[in-house]
Amino acid sequence: MSIENMIRVLAGTMILISLALGLTVSPYWFILTGFVGLNLLQSAFTGFCPAEMIFRKLKKG
Repeated sequence: MSIENMIRVLAGTMILISLALGLTVSPYWFILTGFVGLNLLQSAFTGFCPAEMIFRKLKKG
């Protein structure tokens, strides 16, 4: 799996989990949803993605 696909899987999973937790546990979990969305938006413009750096290090082994 490519790093780009791994990032999409991570972001989608984090959003779905935070939405579920926001609806069932506490609305404060929606902050995580906003953080993931903002991170995706800024990475589209700047090219900087912390998750990409982590995945690259993990993939090297």
